[in-house]
Amino acid sequence: MMDKRLVKFVVLCVFLMMVMVPLVAFAQETTAPTATAPAGQYDWQVNAARALAAGLAMAVSAFSAAYAQAKIGSAGAGTLAERPEAAIWVIVLQALPEVIVLLGFVSAIMIGPK
Repeated sequence: MMDKRLVKFVVLCVFLMMVMVPLVAFAQETTAPTATAPAGQYDWQVNAARALAAGLAMAVSAFSAAYAQAKIGSAGAGTLAERPEAAIWVIVLQALPEVIVLLGFVSAIMIGPK
């Protein structure tokens, strides 16, 4: 069994990677700010906020789906030990949290920088 501190460290590293990678990817400015067009002055900040929100949406949905699958998997293993005929239901219930990840991915694409 892994140490709890190691698990927390790995989860924190994965979370930071999920949040920081979009920020680094969209750190380049799309338009150069000029003195005559102050409206474009904060474009990089808006893009950075969108990238942060997209990474956060993806990370939260992935972690919540992983938590749900862990709980469903352990309960499903106990169910299958007692009732093997319930295998189809356990498989369906195990696959349902993946929809959470797909919805998080779609929302991250919709939120992401333009």
